[in-house]
Amino acid sequence: MQISDAQVKVVKEQLAKRALVAEIQEMDLPLETYPRPEDVDLVNQIVDKIAQMPDRQDRIDELKAKIASGTYNPSGDEIADSMIRRAIADQIR
Repeated sequence: MQISDAQVKVVKEQLAKRALVAEIQEMDLPLETYPRPEDVDLVNQIVDKIAQMPDRQDRIDELKAKIASGTYNPSGDEIADSMIRRAIADQIR
């Protein structure tokens, strides 16, 4: 599964909101002045939908063909970027 920059941004925002709500709850501050529980629920629903997205078979087939033909040569930066994206995606599952 390939993860877009937009999806990574959504996940980062969702994780930040979860951390903020947890911090607020630990301080016993009223949630009314911070992200509402409904907002957190909405973000959680979005993250769940992203996690349920099917793999893009066309992209998988394209990569398999490139690997088989020997034309798939990702740079070190591309590999590192993919590893970071995968680590972020694994955190939300």
